[in-house]
Amino acid sequence: MRELAKLPKANPHLHLTGSMRPATVAELAARHGIALPPLSMGTVRRHVWSAFQQRYDAARDTVRSPEDIARVVVEAAQDDAAAGGGWTELQVDPTSYVERIGGYQAVVEAVLAGAAAAPIPVGIIVASSWARSGEHALMLARLAARYAGRGVVGFGLSNDERLGRVEDFVPACAVAAEAGLLIAPHAGFYEPAEHVAACVRLLGAGRIGHGLTATRDAPTLALLAERGVALELCPASYVPLGVLDRPDGLPVRAVLAAGVPVAIGTDDPLIFGAGLVEQYSGLGLTDEEYAALAGHSIDASAAPPGVKERLRAGVTAWLVDC
Repeated sequence: MRELAKLPKANPHLHLTGSMRPATVAELAARHGIALPPLSMGTVRRHVWSAFQQRYDAARDTVRSPEDIARVVVEAAQDDAAAGGGWTELQVDPTSYVERIGGYQAVVEAVLAGAAAAPIPVGIIVASSWARSGEHALMLARLAARYAGRGVVGFGLSNDERLGRVEDFVPACAVAAEAGLLIAPHAGFYEPAEHVAACVRLLGAGRIGHGLTATRDAPTLALLAERGVALELCPASYVPLGVLDRPDGLPVRAVLAAGVPVAIGTDDPLIFGAGLVEQYSGLGLTDEEYAALAGHSIDASAAPPGVKERLRAGVTAWLVDC
């Protein structure tokens, strides 16, 4: 197998807090006098969502300033670059940081400051939570729209999709789409495949975060293929949360055969312990298949055309020259 760290790729699915380096979390916790629980979920199976959320919240509590946020963004981009990443899309819900940072706009600008200092291009996806109201999501979508063309490239819905109703988020996604932003909600992690289909039909999703239940449903796969909607798969996230028995249990080949683009992301490396190389290598595919996945990650991204062209050329060269 060719060296996956040299395969050019995009990272379409990465959360701000979950991107933190363990050493950075420890340093910030010590600075602020915060006692941290163990954060890694490793490969332990059958954790419930609340166990993940407790770890995530503990790590997020260490981020106390705009400078902390910008540092996390830069380090996330450095880690992706070391793994062959040439474009990172970082998802952030400003609500999570607003009290400490001083406002929703201040959070977005801190993230964008980090993106501007990153070693590779970084696009920002502003996200609301499935647990929040449609009105709250609409406020965040309007905020995201104000930064369209200035570093914000998408609008997402994160957290446990069982906590909200798809129809409540139609107005927010319409505002974001009108501003030219990619719509990328988490869907089909726990909810059935119809949840994924509803996000495509009602919200205009151009990518789906996870979408595991769709991988086993032919009609939904057909819808995704027809509309060119990519699934953002993050294999290392699924065993610890009990939705897969093993990382190579994802039916990636069947999804590709159905004509659905697959874009591999890292989700929350801090919690699940896997960067881009580990997410790819656990799938047990051929070099040609890995190159296809890298190509999908690039094509499905919101990267500028020039970045896509450069990365695509790099994928071709990886197959030919390595």
